[in-house]
Parts: sequence; C-alpha cells; structure tokens
Amino acid sequence: MNNNMLLYLIYGVGGVFALIVIAYLILAKRMKKSDYQQIKKLRQGTESGKYSTEILLQKLYINYSKIPFLKGYILKLRRRLEILNVDDEYATRRDAAKILTKTLIILIPIVILSIILTHSNYLVLSIVLVFELFMVDSFVDGMVDKMDNNLLREQLDFFAEIRHAYHEFNMVEEAIYQISQDDEKNISKQGDKIYEVLISNDPEIELEKYYDIAPNSYLKEFAGISYLTKEFGDRKVDRSSLYLKNVSNITEEMQIEILKRDKIDYVFQSLSIISIVPILGLEPLKNWSIGNFSFTQNFYCGKSGMMVQILVILLTVLCYLLLRKIKNNGSTDKNVQNTENPWQAKVYKNPIGKRITNLFIPKQGTKTYIKIQKLLKDSASKLKMEWLYVNRIVIAIVAFIVSLIIFVQLHITAINWIYTEPTTDYDIMGGMTGSELVEAQELTESDNRFLNMFRGNRKTTVDDIYKAMERSDDYEDAEEEQISLAAQRVWDKLQKVNSEYLDWFEVLISFAIMIVAFMSPIWLMYFQLKMRQMEMEDEVMQFQTIILMLMRIERVNVEIILEWLERYANIFKEPISKCVNNYEAGAWEALEELKNETNYQQFIRIVESLQAAVEKIPIREAFDELDSDRDYYQAKRRESNDRLISRKAMIGKVIGFAPMVVMFVGYLIIPLVFIGLTSMSSSMASIE
Repeated sequence: MNNNMLLYLIYGVGGVFALIVIAYLILAKRMKKSDYQQIKKLRQGTESGKYSTEILLQKLYINYSKIPFLKGYILKLRRRLEILNVDDEYATRRDAAKILTKTLIILIPIVILSIILTHSNYLVLSIVLVFELFMVDSFVDGMVDKMDNNLLREQLDFFAEIRHAYHEFNMVEEAIYQISQDDEKNISKQGDKIYEVLISNDPEIELEKYYDIAPNSYLKEFAGISYLTKEFGDRKVDRSSLYLKNVSNITEEMQIEILKRDKIDYVFQSLSIISIVPILGLEPLKNWSIGNFSFTQNFYCGKSGMMVQILVILLTVLCYLLLRKIKNNGSTDKNVQNTENPWQAKVYKNPIGKRITNLFIPKQGTKTYIKIQKLLKDSASKLKMEWLYVNRIVIAIVAFIVSLIIFVQLHITAINWIYTEPTTDYDIMGGMTGSELVEAQELTESDNRFLNMFRGNRKTTVDDIYKAMERSDDYEDAEEEQISLAAQRVWDKLQKVNSEYLDWFEVLISFAIMIVAFMSPIWLMYFQLKMRQMEMEDEVMQFQTIILMLMRIERVNVEIILEWLERYANIFKEPISKCVNNYEAGAWEALEELKNETNYQQFIRIVESLQAAVEKIPIREAFDELDSDRDYYQAKRRESNDRLISRKAMIGKVIGFAPMVVMFVGYLIIPLVFIGLTSMSSSMASIE
C-alpha cells in the first residue's frame, strides 16, 4: 500500500510539472505576439516593480465571491468588516480576503490530516469534516475579534492625541479633524465619520445613524459626548475641562475592557484547541492500543469502539460550541447578524413548513408562549418565535435521521468485524506472527463462505452447517471432532450476524435523541442567559460611568440619561426601552415599572436615584456619590472583572478538558483494564 501511494505521488508530481511546462510554453508563445508587446510598452513606467499583495487579495476576494461554498463566508465577513472599515470598500475586500485566506491555510491541512487518520471509517470521517466546517466560523470570529481589539488599542492613542489637539484648538470638531488625518489607521476612518456627523446640517439625525454602525460602545460614547459639548458648550469642573474629563472616563473604560479581553483570550487561547484534539487523536490512539495490546482489537474494531468514538465526537462538538458562548466578549458579531430573511423565514413562508411549525408553536397568550418569549428577550436572541420553532423542528428531524443512520452503521460495523476478525486464539500482550496471521485469515475466509451460505436463515442448526462442511473441500480430510468445533464456531458467528439489525429499542432511543435535540435550542438559551447574568455587574458599572459623564452637562435630564442607557444596554435593554417608551405618560410610574421588572440591586439603586432626580433634587446631587467614590467604583469593577474571568475560566476548563478526559478514560483506560482483566480471567480458567 505504501509503495503504491509513493508511486501515485511520483506520478502526480510529474503530471503537475508537465502541466506547468506546457502552460509556460503556451504563455511564452502568446507573449511574443505584437499585441502583448504593445501593451507591455504602454505599461512601462506605470506599474510597481514589486509584487503587490494588495492586488492579489482583491483578486482573491473576487474569486471567493464566485465559489458557492465560500461565497457565504465572504459575505458574512463583509457584514462584520464594513463596521470596522467605514465606507472603505477596498479595505473591506482586502481584509475579508486576507482573513478567509488565512482560515483556509489553517483549515486545509487539518482536513487533509483528518482524512488520512480516519479514511477507513467513513461515518467518523463525515462527522469530523462537518465539525471542521463549524471551525471555520471560529477562525473567522477570532480574526475579526483581533481586528476589533486592535481598534480599541488605536482608540487609546486617538483619545490621548485628542486631548492635546483640544488644548490647541479649543474646538471639538477641529480637534477630531486634525487627529483623523492618518489614513493608515482604522480609527482615523471612525474619526472622519464622527467629524462629518458634527459638521452636518442635522447632526442629531446623523448621530443616530452613526450609532447604528459604530463598531463599539466607546466610540458611541465619544461621538455623543462630542456632540453634546459642541451643542451646549464646555465648562470647567474642578479647574479642568468637562469634555476632557469625560474623554478620560471613556479611556478608563476602554483600558478595563482591553485588560478583560486580554485575560479572557489568554485563558481560552488553548482550551479550544484542547477540546478539538480528541477528534484527531481517536484513530492514532486506537492504532497504538491495538499495536501494543492486541486483545483490545475486538473492542476497537467492533460496535462498542465505534459507539465510544461517536460519543467523543459529539461531546467535542458540544463542548466546542459552549466554549464559544462562554468566551464571547460582545464584539462586532452581535451587530451584524442577518435577521432580515434567514433560511428559517424561507422555511416558514412555505405553506407546508408553516403548517407543520404552527402545530408546535404555543398559542399566543398562553403561559408557555409568554415564558419562551421572555427567554428569547432575556438571552438576547435575534430569533423570532416562528424561527426558533423552525430551528427546533429541523434539528430534531436531523438528529432522528442521523441517529438511525448511526445505529445502522453500528450494525454494519459489527457484521464487518465478524467477517474480518482473524479466527484464532492469541496471547494477551502480543499479536500473531506472520504465519499465524495468514492461517487465521484463511480460516476466517473459510468460515465466511459458510456464513454467506446460511446468512438470513434463522432456522439454521449446527447440524446443517456440519453437513455442509462435510461436503466442502475445506474439510475434506478433517476429523469429525474438528468439523464439529468448526460448525459450532460458524453457528455462533451466524447467530451474531443474524441478530445485527435495527431493533425497536434503537428506534425508541432515536426518538429520545430527537426529543433532546428538540429541547436543545431552549437549553442553549438558558445557558446563554446564565452567561449574561454573570455580566450584569459589569454593565451596571458602565451605566454609572455614562451617568457620571452626563450629570454635569447642562440641559441633560432624566429622559436623556435613559436614552443613553438604552443605547448602550445589552442585558437590561428590554426593560429600559419599555421605560423610555412609557416615559411621556408618567416619568415616576415608568421608572417604578422599570424597577419592578429587574431584581438586580445595583441597577435598582440607579433607578431610585433617577426617580429622585425626576421630582426632588438635581441630577448632579442624585448621583453625587458616583463622583466622590469614583476610585472605589473603578477598583470594584476591576475586582468584579477578575471574579468574572475566574468563573469563566473554571467553567471553560471543565468543558474544554471534558472531551480529552472522556477520550483517555472511556476510549483507552477502561477498555484496556476491563478487557485485559476479562482476558486474564479466561486464560486462568483455561489453565485450571
């Protein structure tokens, strides 16, 4: 087999080399034509002397857009990168092509390695390849998150330079314009956009448009504070500019966020790889175990070994998805999800799909409907109720079909092992020698001929097989005792072969798996809700910073503060939006309803302070403790982030190492110990 592969490789390399030579000769012949020479003369002096990577990436983008499979990924990248590269089509295409090219460079060797390691097991290979398609999303998200983090670091320098420019010009828009002249940085594009907003004829409307496309909340805060300062003017607070103080507050927020993201990336940078390794390690581990402990071959090549393989793969996929949920730092991904016309909407528009889906959707107004609708809002899901149930039904159907296919494949694997297992006894710690292996395989082939003769006939007896063996050439000179043992052995194999079919309890298990799959989207939303609840304290402290920036600006009232909190809210967005909508009907009542809809104490204190600012005292006095205890709140926030990261790290390590532990314990140690002890007991019984 190795010699044939080497021969094919040599032929392949030779064929590629021949094609290159032929292509070179054809191109050289065309280059000698007068048209080409004329074009070459016209291009002299107008083109770069060195190879341009930029042009290559632009061409790659065009090619990727034409390939059906890659077209979806390149469009998804576009939606995310358009936020970072404001109105820069060239940079968007360049970055999209660069990220997708890097992803393919990483993924293609992994796919080739997977095919090499699992080519003998088509079911495992297909599951691994499907899983590696999900890995593309992870690679893409990681690279875009890296660009988003770089933008945050550029913002630190940008805001530091804004301070100096503001001292020089004493005008917000001029300072932003002066610092945004560096075209090489992404933050300069954002600065140009904010400058255009400030000098526009209707800056308030343009500012609302910018809020929809801003890559992060800190640029939103900066744009909003710059607009308020331009409209209402700057003032001195403690002998320093209020505008520059607010810029410093935003800078502190960014520094805390950058440290938080760096720590999370450091904790999770190896967990994703660790969770993936078991998939690629299953076949090497199996080959090592069979090579050193041949008595385990019956387990690894049979039905039990394949079941453990599939369980490890499914556990790896689940843990990998959960790790992505835990690590999520809320970057640009949440702003670009396609919710206009996804595939779920297309399925629901179909009359048959709509009729089936409506059978499962609870009726409006029922307790179940209200509960699921609240769960969708609390988990920040972009799905509608109809789309959620389309997901659940499709996942359940796919899980049921895949379960049946897996059970059928398990039976096929068991039958194939009966037909291929060397029929002989061998030592516990060692394998068979060459001559022993040849004899065992010949005996297996002989047994297979009789298996094929009686396969499917459940009324076959040992005597029937005995008579068939007597008439065969294989046992022409054999003794009666030898034929009897062989007939009994073939009959035992025949019983196993005839019993390997899809049984009723396996269909029942498939139905149970279908129910679990139907519930999995709901459980995933509950998991996401728990992860969001861990972020509550961090979001409330962001609210405190926003209020601290707004409370000293003149003409700012409670309604403006609520609008700002709604703009930057994530976990508390739904109740705050409801409060803003009801504010005109009654400020106190709307805030009281907001307080009743939440149960987080620190957020309730902010609402109570807003209630006091509505009727009793000025905003500055209502939130006076935020300014006086600023250092305490900053230290508390850092400590809160450390606790959050520690909790995420603990959960992430448990989930990330689970596939590795299951692989070594369930796929290596337990089979090795159990089968070894069983074989040793049988050997001792035979000796006695």
